[in-house]
Amino acid sequence: MALAHDVSAQADAAEGPSVAILGAGVAGICTAIKLKAKGLTNFTIYEKASEIGGTWRENTYPGCSCDVPLHMYQFSFDMRPDWTKKYVFAADIKAYLESVVDKYGLRGHIRFNTEIDDARFDEQTGLWTLKSGDRSFEANVLAAGTGQLHRPAWPNIKGRESFQGESWHSAQWNHSVDLKGKRIGVIGNGASAIQFVPEIAKEAGSVTIFQRSASWVLPRPQREFYGWEQAIYKALPWTMNIQRWKIYWFGELLFRTFHTSGDKLKQMGIDEMELYVSDPEKKRKLTPDYEPGCKRVLFANDWWPTMGMDHVDVVTDGIEEITPKGIRTKDGVEHEFDIIVYSTGFDTTHFLGPMTMKGLAGRDLKDAWKTGAEAHHGMTVSGFPNFFMLYGPNTNLGHNSIIFMIECQANYITQCVEKLKKDNLLYMDVKPDAQRASNESVQHDNANSVFASGCTSWYKTESGKVTNNWANYTFKYWWRTRRPDYNEFTLRTRTSSAQGAGAEAGLRAAAAAE
Repeated sequence: MALAHDVSAQADAAEGPSVAILGAGVAGICTAIKLKAKGLTNFTIYEKASEIGGTWRENTYPGCSCDVPLHMYQFSFDMRPDWTKKYVFAADIKAYLESVVDKYGLRGHIRFNTEIDDARFDEQTGLWTLKSGDRSFEANVLAAGTGQLHRPAWPNIKGRESFQGESWHSAQWNHSVDLKGKRIGVIGNGASAIQFVPEIAKEAGSVTIFQRSASWVLPRPQREFYGWEQAIYKALPWTMNIQRWKIYWFGELLFRTFHTSGDKLKQMGIDEMELYVSDPEKKRKLTPDYEPGCKRVLFANDWWPTMGMDHVDVVTDGIEEITPKGIRTKDGVEHEFDIIVYSTGFDTTHFLGPMTMKGLAGRDLKDAWKTGAEAHHGMTVSGFPNFFMLYGPNTNLGHNSIIFMIECQANYITQCVEKLKKDNLLYMDVKPDAQRASNESVQHDNANSVFASGCTSWYKTESGKVTNNWANYTFKYWWRTRRPDYNEFTLRTRTSSAQGAGAEAGLRAAAAAE
């Protein structure tokens, strides 16, 4: 059974409903802090690993860093004046999160090495039963902060196991292998490759990138902070908020650029490439054939200089198979390597996978999402009471900081937990019509955005439904989520009897209809 610091099976009159938070990354940590600030301390964070950090723990590849300026990539309620650079590395962000966990006294709430693989809701008790292997836990509220970028996606390529050299996914970097002088093949050229290829190219004998489509890569205005800037931030902390808001509104303007004409962004990317890449054939391969933003626009200063190096090559012929010696492309050429790195991204559209989730009437979340994941404001799903997601469907951004969205969500969830406590509710379940209206609005925005234009990306399913991105201004998301509209929920009190049974029957019917 659960230890002393685990959530209790029933709501406590003083502490409020018990809350199970999945994941000790940015989202889980933020939610815990918001709950605690409101005196809601009856929560446990279930973390699959032995450390906190989420994606910033998982990804340790060379050069791993954040492409959002740091003033917008830290919690608005815990800005730090001692950062040295505008864009920081993964290790810096993880260290920040570690310090936040200690500052807010969260470590005693975290249950490490506990990956929840099954969650089922009981409408009679209003409890979620969570399982991790042969262990089980119970909670009134389930808040999933498992994110979108932590399950490596491996390509379905014939012969992958036959390669006799070293190989790994970029999200599971093997730091024990010496790269000096090695022939390295890199499959994929997305956000991770943009960062690690320039680093490995410094040591490797050769680097060959196998590319399906090119990326738009723009300069990243990295710089170190002056001593006087740090002194001002320390003496006048409110000046950090000014800097944060400047970055925020720049991001909102960038969103508009994505949805009007991308010609300026295109020219910026092409101009930067032409400064360093002289080979006409390589330039042709590295020039995207889609609008900026359809796939994630990437920011780096060392990518184009690296692409101009003679020992760095780009192959655009499709891969036929992996051989014991390397990679054979569909033109029949076998490229021999000592190391293959799979920079093939993450499984982003199967939210919460591979966890089993069952709500009212045993409804399976996979069935509810058979045409693609969706949720009311990206957080709640009809038929799954007292269940909330952070960084859920259609809340990813292409133009601003996900931390802004996560803070909106954590505030919203905290208000819902307060509502459960204040009104002695057994559970709250978003109504199907409310979820449908929310999703229709999101999909309308996406249909008119660059995200739905002619390219394949991790933003959407194989059928073309955009399940990941929020295609609007983030201040509109804040406005819609600043306060829950409880008229959009079916609320069941703990004292309901016959009336509650009727409502339950209605919920079952709605779940079945969906």
